[in-house]
Amino acid sequence: MPPTDTDMPSARRLVTDAVLGPGFVRATFAGPRRSDGATPWVRVVVRPVDLRGGRVLQFAYFDPTKCTTKNAAGDEAAARLAEVLDLGFSGVHLTTQAEEIDVRTTKKGKVIVGRRRAGPRPVATAHDHVKDLPLPEGKADRLLEALGVLDRNGRVRPAMRAKFTQVNEFLQHLRHLLPEAGLTDLGRPVELLDCGCGSSHLTLAAHHYLNTVLGVPARVIGVDVNDELVRKSAERADELGGGVNFACGPIAAADVKPDVVLALHACDTATDDALAAAVKAEARLVLSVPCCHHALNDSIRPAGPAEVLRPVLRHGILRQRTADLVTDAFRALALRIAGYKTDVVEFVSPEHTARNLMIRAVRGVPAGEPAFVAEYDGLKRFWGVTPYIEQALGEEFRSFTAEDAEHAERNKAD
Repeated sequence: MPPTDTDMPSARRLVTDAVLGPGFVRATFAGPRRSDGATPWVRVVVRPVDLRGGRVLQFAYFDPTKCTTKNAAGDEAAARLAEVLDLGFSGVHLTTQAEEIDVRTTKKGKVIVGRRRAGPRPVATAHDHVKDLPLPEGKADRLLEALGVLDRNGRVRPAMRAKFTQVNEFLQHLRHLLPEAGLTDLGRPVELLDCGCGSSHLTLAAHHYLNTVLGVPARVIGVDVNDELVRKSAERADELGGGVNFACGPIAAADVKPDVVLALHACDTATDDALAAAVKAEARLVLSVPCCHHALNDSIRPAGPAEVLRPVLRHGILRQRTADLVTDAFRALALRIAGYKTDVVEFVSPEHTARNLMIRAVRGVPAGEPAFVAEYDGLKRFWGVTPYIEQALGEEFRSFTAEDAEHAERNKAD
């Protein structure tokens, strides 16, 4: 059905009847507002939910950093809906069991309504969305109980909610990339190396999830320079039945040729050492969550091409965050040049950890592709720095860069 023009009161009645009527599924209010009233909300989502006392409407109010939800029924729900309509969002998308409705208000106040029929669909009325978690809540799990994350009834302990989320998010990334990296049918155990394993929560989780939950045979070793943490991790692993080995020492000393390398919160250049170990071992999969970036922080200067960024770099916190981003951009590019398909994603929500960026890399693309080498060399010239990842990867990697290639050509000519 083509869009039609209508007036504001008619559009308001249309939205109200759809949300408060039978067959309502979901409504989203967003877009630039056409009213003058101040509000922190950038989006409001309304949907029906079933509680013990019956069905209500859940109003989810989104500001730039968080979401606040309120439940209402009857006259209270109608009043809340009227308040949302008064905010004057320029776009409303309605879903019912019978149709999809779009209501858009232009800058000049013109209201345009688009409607299209939709096939029958179930109404999701569960109060909490059920997520497909690798280690779900409400189900007994020996590992999470031993780590103090779950109680004996499978409930997450309030103080361990962030750790529960972190473990599951990490395992979801691992599960997602196993097939792409060819690790589900090796015909032998997967060798996994966790660099800078720390308290080993994720090390043990990886071993448990691969071997016990997925049925993928895996041998896991955790390496850390903190001998006390290594000792405690080994003791915990023994309590859980063994199967995980730990070693105290630098990453380079690990005597293993891994298929998977983890570097989850390895501090500063330890992340680069872990990435270099993965490349040199030709590991199939790398998952890295960098932490405590320091190496480039003192080297980045508003000079040369970067002079234009002086307003950013004069502020300590902005300079630090810029150095963090530049460091991880160099790392992602270096892995791509070394033959890894690489992306950078959010690890977990910032509310759970400030270190929430993950570099994911799967081996299997051509190494030394000129376009990526040019990007890397251009980034070095712009900032006037040589990142530590280049030193960690060594001569084989540096042979790809323009600087080393030009040096080789000069030597050949001489």
